[in-house]
Amino acid sequence: MLDDRKLTILRAIVTDYVSMQEPVGSRALVERYALDVSPATVRNDMAVLEEEGYITQPHTSAGRIPTDKGYRLFVDRLGAVKPLSVAERRAIQSFMDGAIDVDDLVARTVRTLARITHQVAIVQYPVLSNATLRHVELVQLSPGRALLILVSSSGQVDQHPVDIGTAEESQVADLRGRLNAALVGLGPIAACERLDLLLTELPATLKPLADAVCPILKQLQTESHSTRVVVGGVPNLTRFADQYETAVRPVLEALEEQVVLLKLLGEVAGAGEVRVRIGQENSYEPLRTTSVVASGYGGLPGLQANLGVVGPTRMDYPSNMAAVRAVARYISRYLAEG
Repeated sequence: MLDDRKLTILRAIVTDYVSMQEPVGSRALVERYALDVSPATVRNDMAVLEEEGYITQPHTSAGRIPTDKGYRLFVDRLGAVKPLSVAERRAIQSFMDGAIDVDDLVARTVRTLARITHQVAIVQYPVLSNATLRHVELVQLSPGRALLILVSSSGQVDQHPVDIGTAEESQVADLRGRLNAALVGLGPIAACERLDLLLTELPATLKPLADAVCPILKQLQTESHSTRVVVGGVPNLTRFADQYETAVRPVLEALEEQVVLLKLLGEVAGAGEVRVRIGQENSYEPLRTTSVVASGYGGLPGLQANLGVVGPTRMDYPSNMAAVRAVARYISRYLAEG
C-alpha cells in the first residue's frame, strides 16, 4: 500500500507530465507542490513508486513518467472528474441543438467530442430496436433517375439514388403510394417480408420500376446502423508525429476497421457510465499505445450505443472523462425528447 505522500507524488507526476509533456524531476515537484520535504525524500518515494511499477525513468538522468499502471491508479483513485465549465456546457448545447436527424446528430457529436477533448472521437450510430418505417418517398429527379428516401420513427433518414429507366411520373407516384400503404408502421424484418409479398401483387406496368426500387429499399431496411461507427478529429494525431511509426500509424490503420472500433467501444463502454482502458489493457494490439475513454448512451427503451475518444496514454483523463460523460448524457436526452 502506498502512503498519502507517495500518492500525492504520483498524482503530481501524472498531472505535470500530461500538461508539460516532459519527464518530471524531484526538485520540480518540491517547488511546484509545496511538499514540505526535501528533494532527496521525494527521490526516495519516487524510487518506491518506480519499484512498484507506477512510474518509470525513460532514460538516465531524466525525471520520471507514469506507466500504464500509474495512470490506472490515477484514474481509479487519484483523479477527480472535472465538471465542465458553464461555457463548455453551453458550447455543447448550442452546437448540437440544431441537429435535424440522426445522421446530423452523430456528425455533430463526433465534431463536438473531438473539439472539446482534442482527441480522436468515435461515435456508434444509435439503433432503436423497435423503430418502424414512418414514410417512403420516391422523388423523380430527372428522366431515368429518382431518389428513394426512407424515414423511420426514430428520426433516421436513409436515401439512395435509383435508376428507374423509362418509368413515367405517374408510375413513380403509383408505386410510392403502394409502398407507403403496405410498409408504413412496420419494423425492418416485417417490412422486408411485406415487400416480397407486394412484388407478387403489383400490376405488370409497375414491375420494371418495382424491380429497380424494391431491392434498394430492402437493402436500406436490412442494413443496421449498429454496425456503423463515425470517426472525427483524426488530425489531432498530428501532435504526435514524432511517434508516427510506433504509435500513430497503427492507430490510423485501426481507425479504418469498423469491426475493431465497434468491439473496442463495446469492451470499454458501460451503460450510463464512463470507463477507461489504458495502454496494455486494450485487447487490440495496435491500440496498446493509446487510452480509450468511452460511455454508453441511449435515452429510450431498446436503444443503446456507445461513444468515446481515443488518444495517447498521456491524456488529461479527468477532463476527457467529463467531456465524454457530458456528451453522452446530452445525446441521450436529445434522443429521448426527439
